[in-house]
Amino acid sequence: MRSIPITLVRSPSAASGPEGLLARLGQAMRRHQRVIRATQWLVVVVYAFLVIVPATLPLPPEDARILDNLRLFAQFLFWGIWWPFVMLATMLLGRVWCGVFCPEGALTELASRHGLGRAIPRWLRWRGWPFTAFVCTTVYGQLVSVYEYPQAALLVLGGSTVAAVAVGLVYGRGSRVWCRYLCPANGVFGLLAKIAPLHFAVDEARWKRDALRATAVNCAPLINIAHMQSASACHACGRCSGEHGAVTLALRSPAREILNTRARQVKTEEALTLLVGVMGIATTAFMWSSSKRLLAIKTTLANWLIEHDYTALLKDNAPWWLLTHYPQSNDVFTWLDGLCILAFIMVGGGALGLALWLLLWLAARVLDSPAVTWQRLSLALVPMAGVGVFLGLSMLTLGHLKAEGVSLAWVPAARVVLLALGGSFSAYLITRLCSTGRSLRATGGLLLAWSPLVLMEWVWIRALFGA
Repeated sequence: MRSIPITLVRSPSAASGPEGLLARLGQAMRRHQRVIRATQWLVVVVYAFLVIVPATLPLPPEDARILDNLRLFAQFLFWGIWWPFVMLATMLLGRVWCGVFCPEGALTELASRHGLGRAIPRWLRWRGWPFTAFVCTTVYGQLVSVYEYPQAALLVLGGSTVAAVAVGLVYGRGSRVWCRYLCPANGVFGLLAKIAPLHFAVDEARWKRDALRATAVNCAPLINIAHMQSASACHACGRCSGEHGAVTLALRSPAREILNTRARQVKTEEALTLLVGVMGIATTAFMWSSSKRLLAIKTTLANWLIEHDYTALLKDNAPWWLLTHYPQSNDVFTWLDGLCILAFIMVGGGALGLALWLLLWLAARVLDSPAVTWQRLSLALVPMAGVGVFLGLSMLTLGHLKAEGVSLAWVPAARVVLLALGGSFSAYLITRLCSTGRSLRATGGLLLAWSPLVLMEWVWIRALFGA
């Protein structure tokens, strides 16, 4: 009797090595969704406590420390730990914060389960919302000093949460319409997730082969999972892990998504969010408070107003929810302060973003290749943008640590390393995207494409080291 050889094929979840371990982790996330939901609700409770309670407390005394004053502790936790390291985690792990921890995501999804369930209107699906929401929140937060005062944090963060719940109550059915279209951080997270080494990989061919056994997957951010090739919109919640044997938590090269993205797949709105929003306006928002040029302009304008007896703009009677107004802290913005800050951030940030766009547009024109548009070239700047956001937010972290007496002698070297890493990664991506030949035109296009990176490095070196 002849024997029939049998070959055993291990499933991805049973594979050995790092890939098998990650696949099993993804499957565990799917099996233990109750644990993830419990984690989200724990974060909701802590978030609500730290946003609401400090706003009711008096100003801390001069000798107060982070660990013995709730106002200072909440301020340090939100702006010194939460925001900078959420951005860093997104660059390394994808949007795990959104899918596993985010309180707004959990609340808007709960509201959507019990809401009206209306169809998503066309105006809400406008692609410009990520840019608009990010810019408005960034600028408004600076005007009301959201990093320094819990009342302002309650207004900005609490207002965003209320809006998320309201959207959930009206639109969608058990989904995260707010997160997909209106969240102020959605555009930034989507860009930074493109370079995350960890992602949920989808084998589209295998999904199609198993389509007859299709089951409904509750994808909260409304992604067509079968065709998902980008980590930008994925919340990394694990609900679809193992679906049709085609979805696996896996490692990838941080450069792969950007290099494999075709020119027609990059939306102009996404590129403008990166260049004008993240690298332009957000950068100037981090720098206005230490700008000697802004101080000189404001002083000159104030003197001119006094000389011409136009004193209305020098009054400090704006409400705290419009401009910073805390007389008990000797921290009050005049109308002139507000206008100067607004102009510095919008005009300065807009000019910086415009310069970046112009250089990339020129590079694309010189390269003259349909595969290399300025929109696609802009994605190569994501690593540099991510480093810039982290450096800007970490200024708050370092300010708190300095006030606590912590030695910061290591900071300059760490900043140099981060700028070198972000710049080198972006330079590598630019070089790969511009590798269209060895002609003089190709060389000129490459040099032009590198110039936005040089500009951003120069901006951050001047801001951090005063060079």
